[in-house]
Amino acid sequence: MNNHNIKKPRALTFDVFGTVVDWRTSISREIQELGAKKGFFIDWSAFADEWRAGYAPSMDRVRNGQLPWMTIDSLHLIILRDLLEKYEITSLTEEEIKHLNLAWHRLDPWGDSVEGLTLLKRNFVISTLSNGNIALLVNMAKYGALPWDVILSGELTNHYKPDPEVYLSCSDYLGIPIEEIMMVAAHKNDLRAAKSQGMSTAYVLRPLEHGAITSDDRPEEFIDLIASDFIDLNYKLTTFTDS
Repeated sequence: MNNHNIKKPRALTFDVFGTVVDWRTSISREIQELGAKKGFFIDWSAFADEWRAGYAPSMDRVRNGQLPWMTIDSLHLIILRDLLEKYEITSLTEEEIKHLNLAWHRLDPWGDSVEGLTLLKRNFVISTLSNGNIALLVNMAKYGALPWDVILSGELTNHYKPDPEVYLSCSDYLGIPIEEIMMVAAHKNDLRAAKSQGMSTAYVLRPLEHGAITSDDRPEEFIDLIASDFIDLNYKLTTFTDS
């Protein structure tokens, strides 16, 4: 732990895409399997990357009023339709398009995720804190056997991270002071925003999230703890004493 005079957390809230689940491998596999069935062949990983890359700009379109508030499922579908047009994929039925869009409900956990979350659950309340909508997160938990105590989502506030409302809502929903809730993420921008709202923070390294190995393990003033995975996170938190 960095010496930030933080309290030992009572609850942990987790970013999900990239932190808990391997979205890139899962999405690439789904589009590849569909392509084999329907007779189109593209760069599967590039398609997955572009689908994910459309995520932040689409949320910004909601923030600036170009689009009404909508769930991440709805935003994913808008991005998907644009990509199918770009790649000239015309052989999919509407049912197949909608099924492919729900690939985000069927993402594989990282190898340590289920074991690590199960260990953490013994001593802490564990919750999602994701931009994914509640139905998506529930289906993903069932698919991947993720043992959440509760599902929290930006959908509950009609905001997306990193809007302050998403982080601040945790205290009300969990009944725990914000300074006793730790945000866990593989993305520094998420942790920076959480820290600014009074949460403690844990940075979990996911060097394979984008395919090629990338690792930014540099400490930052807004990061209280760095862990190699969830099992390491459990060890560091269970041996932690308040500073």
